[in-house]
Amino acid sequence: MSHVTIVGTQWGDEGKGKVVDWLSERADLVARFQGGHNAGHTLVIEGVTYALSLLPSGVVRKGKQSLIGNGVVFDPWAFFEEVGRVADKGISVTPENLKISDAATLILPLHTALDQAREARRGKEKIGTTGRGIGPAYEDKVGRRALRTGDLKDPDLLRSRLALLYDHYEILAKGLDIRLPEFDELAAELDALGARLTPYLVPAWKVLDEAHAQNQRILFEGAQGAMLDIDHGTYPFVTSSNTQAANAGLGTGFGAAKQAHVLGITKAYTTRVGSGPFPTEDEGEDGQKLAKVGHEFGVVTGRPRRCGWFDVVMVRQALKVGGVDSIALTKLDVLDGFETLKICVGYKLQGETIDYFPSNAEDQEKVEPIYETLPGWPETTAGCQKMEDLPAAAQAYVARLETLIDVPASLVSTSPKREDTILRIDPFGEL
Repeated sequence: MSHVTIVGTQWGDEGKGKVVDWLSERADLVARFQGGHNAGHTLVIEGVTYALSLLPSGVVRKGKQSLIGNGVVFDPWAFFEEVGRVADKGISVTPENLKISDAATLILPLHTALDQAREARRGKEKIGTTGRGIGPAYEDKVGRRALRTGDLKDPDLLRSRLALLYDHYEILAKGLDIRLPEFDELAAELDALGARLTPYLVPAWKVLDEAHAQNQRILFEGAQGAMLDIDHGTYPFVTSSNTQAANAGLGTGFGAAKQAHVLGITKAYTTRVGSGPFPTEDEGEDGQKLAKVGHEFGVVTGRPRRCGWFDVVMVRQALKVGGVDSIALTKLDVLDGFETLKICVGYKLQGETIDYFPSNAEDQEKVEPIYETLPGWPETTAGCQKMEDLPAAAQAYVARLETLIDVPASLVSTSPKREDTILRIDPFGEL
């Protein structure tokens, strides 16, 4: 039985939410494997829009099992707030349809305070984090001082581990002039949250192993994008986790070899939120048009996204590093009405032509895109559900991208609606 791992291949915001939802209808279990509530997935189902951050996209589908893996950094306050928001729209999240790893790292208010204080001190050099404590929580995880969800089951263990964490943070708080929550107040809050959260906690690896043994289809859901990967992204302007498909196994406890198909979600143009290099950014009329038509604002933060042309060099590298088998090309309809379209097919760096994205931040800022120009199309692609329904120029654009990135487009999305999806290759291998 095939499983599918979904990852972003750019800087996030590629439209993963719709594709995950589209595939989750045919999956039995949807598992989130990294990131935190800094992620933002938008789903539109029967005219209702759901903006998810921490919850796996499968929760909006009745009868589907969802799971939050150990690779996720977990804010229990944000979790219950989000559960309440989706409940207002008729979605019930319970321990029956959602399981949470008992080994996930907790995000605490002191992480948020540290995140925001450090970003403020950076000034013009800020990374552009969401300020939600994601980075500091991951730091504590690798520093072996983090609290984990399973610690909430034992109040005495929780307090002893929290005391060790405070020993570390009190030093930082003095240096950065930030105020930590009162120890006893935070411990009491965590006790109360633990009582509510404990019914959700499970050994995630065991749930997945049993699902696999029962021939269930598993959909692994990543957050952010390949170029925000802590090792392979535009460091230091990256997130604090590995966003690549290889982390799906580690972030859930499921053997990576059992994942049959890696689907890379790829926007038909390029966007980025926050600071960092962006070779194909267009700050003129075309970039503004992409932002307006594409409604390019962050789901979580509301921040405007920077917009530009499709970057073959960057995407091709992300696909090769990530072991991507096929892509889902999203937001093709945003390109409707452009007379010409540009595709970056190479870079110039200090007079030399290169075909890869440099790892050095200074070189990333210096590269100059080499563009190939293609004709646009005046017709609309919105709502097309077959390739032959697309304008000829749109079909040629998709075909050219496939040739340049050396990976086929298994799906092409032509609107936010889930039914407006052209299926060419079934990632589950069933059609």
